[in-house]
Amino acid sequence: MNFWWILYVIDWLAFFFVGLTVVYILVFSIASLFSRHSTVPKSRRQNRFIVIIPAYMQDKVVLHSVSSILGQTYPQRQFDIIVVSDHEDEITNMKLAQYPITLLTPNFEESSKGKSLQYAMLHLPQFKIYDAVVILDADNVVEPEFLDQINDAFVVAGTKAIQTHRMPKNRDTPAARLDAIFEEINNSIFRRGHITLGLSAAINGSGMAYDFEWFKSHIMNVRTKGEDKELEAMLMREQIFVDYFDNIHVYDEKTRHTDEFNHQRGRWAATQFHTLINNIRFLPSAILNRRYDQIDKILQWMLIPRTIMMGIMFFMSIFLPFIYMTLAIKWWVAAAVILFAFSLATPDYLVDEKWDKDFLRAPLVTLWGLVNIARVGKDEANTRLTAISHSIQKLRPRKEE
Repeated sequence: MNFWWILYVIDWLAFFFVGLTVVYILVFSIASLFSRHSTVPKSRRQNRFIVIIPAYMQDKVVLHSVSSILGQTYPQRQFDIIVVSDHEDEITNMKLAQYPITLLTPNFEESSKGKSLQYAMLHLPQFKIYDAVVILDADNVVEPEFLDQINDAFVVAGTKAIQTHRMPKNRDTPAARLDAIFEEINNSIFRRGHITLGLSAAINGSGMAYDFEWFKSHIMNVRTKGEDKELEAMLMREQIFVDYFDNIHVYDEKTRHTDEFNHQRGRWAATQFHTLINNIRFLPSAILNRRYDQIDKILQWMLIPRTIMMGIMFFMSIFLPFIYMTLAIKWWVAAAVILFAFSLATPDYLVDEKWDKDFLRAPLVTLWGLVNIARVGKDEANTRLTAISHSIQKLRPRKEE
């Protein structure tokens, strides 16, 4: 096989997988232009909520988050708050203890959000009955009407899981602005676009509400740091629809530094890969039983992460013309289509005077992000191999002294 055949095979294989991702994104970007939930009627029923806020070394923001949820217009007798303060400063814990909340202070050897949620469910206020669980991050801030809106949406949705609209709280650095743009694109494609076509929305990691009994029985089965993906997979296997409400806002702190931004993307890509490996076996049965939500979710996890996709497109578009010009044309078309899809999915409020500079900076951030994805993937693999090795050591019989 000569050089040209090898080049053709690599080129068309790469374009096939990138093309599938481009088509998928374009379809749901167009669908996102049509909103399904315009107004949510006021519910006569008032559900009882338990709000859980896992906090890991987030002393600067957790107090503000707790204050915002305490300032709700929703009757205070109808909701309780648990803050899981993991490795927070003593001063922060002293301040949190003064609030009318349940403060838990575990000291995990290896911290994770899943462990904090499990710990919270094991230490619920006694003799309390709840209808739903609301999950917020320690850097989230909500409006005074948040729980009122959640209550109305939960009743209207008639399902066991809903996702709210997570919006940027800050856009003060280039990394924060890019983070805000990427998150709103996710909201458009994987949430608003999906529910418009009758498919489940993707879970975001915070700003979610679950049926209490469902969450209580399933959170204990979480084993990895990607607890949101594990819960999402459980919901899909049980054919539980995840609804999305664009008008219920949760304001999220955006990362301010490029290194943190890239590391975050690398961790998400690694989590997506591990979730796919754990769930790909369910695809044949999902197809046979016409479980469209589950099929879509597995296909979604099979798509090339957009950071990697943009890196491949950038590389092929730049270097192929120096080898064979005609091979590059399809990559230019794919790049134009994906940029069009992203423009459709980007809200108008994010297109400001700094948009051009951020747009030009994005390719460099993307290329550096590819390095981080490889590094994080390697770290994740080493962590898993170490855990397996320790498990094997424990299974070996000890020699008698």
